[in-house]
Amino acid sequence: MHSRAAYRAATPPLHVLFATWHAAPVPLGVLLVASTAYIVGVVRVRRRGEVWPVLRTIGFFGLGLAPYAVIELGFLGTYSSELRWAFSTRIALLIFAVPAGVAAGRPLELYSRATGDRGRARLDRLLATRIVRITGNAMVATVVIAAVFCLFLTPVAGILRVNPVIEASLGVVVPLVGLAMVLPMMALGAVHTGTFIAIEFLLAFVELLIDSVPGLLLRLNDTVLDLIPDAARAVSWWPSTLHDQHLAGDLIWFIAEFADVPILVILMIRWMRTDRAEAKTFDDLTDEEYDEMTRAHLHRPR
Repeated sequence: MHSRAAYRAATPPLHVLFATWHAAPVPLGVLLVASTAYIVGVVRVRRRGEVWPVLRTIGFFGLGLAPYAVIELGFLGTYSSELRWAFSTRIALLIFAVPAGVAAGRPLELYSRATGDRGRARLDRLLATRIVRITGNAMVATVVIAAVFCLFLTPVAGILRVNPVIEASLGVVVPLVGLAMVLPMMALGAVHTGTFIAIEFLLAFVELLIDSVPGLLLRLNDTVLDLIPDAARAVSWWPSTLHDQHLAGDLIWFIAEFADVPILVILMIRWMRTDRAEAKTFDDLTDEEYDEMTRAHLHRPR
């Protein structure tokens, strides 16, 4: 049994959470590049005489870049290398929340409309590649995220957290991994049949339960799994090593269960759109074409 001193249950007060900021060059660079690229895209669309919805721009900055700035420059980014729960929460939000927010700004559609026919053709070729079609599959997305979360159960998490170069690079790599799954998922609805999306939806719902397992194991385990010594601080709210790990498990569990919902919503929207498109295809058939298709279906080899 752990003593009270060994399990010091403490969390930072609200004023510490909201008042802790630091200027990190990597996330500041990401914010500058992403903001500039999006604004240039909007300007080009308007110069072509087209309208780009203001709500999409607000979504990109308000739901995508603003949360990224808070995560990377605020408390979570400041204490990511010292607190397990700050590190794990940061990674979970970077792979879940930030890509979903960026996707609200429709960056792929902006690129397509800003670059004209050539850009649209390049984007279509990219979306048609096998790797993109794989990453745009919700089943793959949930498995990848579950695999990332499983790293928190190993000493690898400690290595990623305490190495300053790796820890800083995660602020770029992790959101890109999330975007590689979310953006194709939103764009590939037209190339998947309704039956495929229905199966994808059901399997993704099952995978939703799998994502919670790493958080549960972190919460229930009374052994420090990353093998990193306690980064003790002379402040009253600093948690013990074990409580730090348990907090990480609680937050991963919550974020995984809550953040899988947008994936299911995206799949449901894709399913409805594909169903309407398939229904319209049948409605556009003449009676002769419909009869011919029916005969071909009934007489095809079993």
